Amino acid sequence: MAIPSALVTLLLGMGLVLAGLWVGQNVQLLPLDASSNAPVYDSLFQVLFSIGTILFLGIVGLVVFSLVRFRRRPGDLADGAAIEGNLPLEIVWTAIPAIVVLFVGIYSYDIYERMGGMVALNDHSAMHHPAAVQQASNGSAGMADASPGGSGEPRVWAGIGSSDSSEGSLPVEVTAMQFAFIFHYPDGDITSGELHVPVNRPVELRMKANDVIHAFWVPQFRLKQDVIPGQPTVLSFTATRAGSYPIVCAELCGPYHGGMRSTVVVHEEEAFNQWFETNAPAKPKPATLASAGLTPTA
Repeated sequence: MAIPSALVTLLLGMGLVLAGLWVGQNVQLLPLDASSNAPVYDSLFQVLFSIGTILFLGIVGLVVFSLVRFRRRPGDLADGAAIEGNLPLEIVWTAIPAIVVLFVGIYSYDIYERMGGMVALNDHSAMHHPAAVQQASNGSAGMADASPGGSGEPRVWAGIGSSDSSEGSLPVEVTAMQFAFIFHYPDGDITSGELHVPVNRPVELRMKANDVIHAFWVPQFRLKQDVIPGQPTVLSFTATRAGSYPIVCAELCGPYHGGMRSTVVVHEEEAFNQWFETNAPAKPKPATLASAGLTPTA
């Protein structure tokens, strides 16, 4: 007794879906997750990986089956069957990709919004960050960009991860140049070639570029933000694992673009406080100030 082709197709489809779901949930291609945004991004990657696996296995399987099943037999010199079209099949192979693309688009938008990417579009006040305005008023080069209204107020783009920003976040000024990242901590007047942050505390990067477009990317954080000349950007994140992770420029910025790398070191709270105190400039002693005729300030 022959098995109905519709039943075979249904069973094969179920097998493809189960195989794709298993691959998406169990095959890990991403690096270690080390920020609060990573699980959100990873869930999108798992869905896309599952869909890609289903499509790959289905298409390759169909091609291999067709090559074997419909190959020319020895001695067969006849022409192939004259098939002009199959409306149900055309509807199916048009509807399925359309549904997949629509689902991926809606789900990707939701993930992007949950990661804070839509904050600047939905809240125009986020385009003018008070911290960046204050920095520009202090004369920081490259941060002030005249607004269309001519007020001279810098236009700041609160980019990916801005949902992690909070009152207790650690501000860090990032300057991108050919071919290095420079990190400045305004609270302690510390300048470093590496980014040092505490674990489980929001960090707000206020980024500017001195020359060309760069991109700040930490694969373990699943965050990447362009750094654009004359257009300050803000990137916020919360690191969740202590360790050292690479910072990569992900935008072609010149002949030595491949060497534009740094490191973000995530410390436990106590270790970060110790690093901060060790690297902060020493304050002049009161006796030294008095001898110079100055009055110590808090």
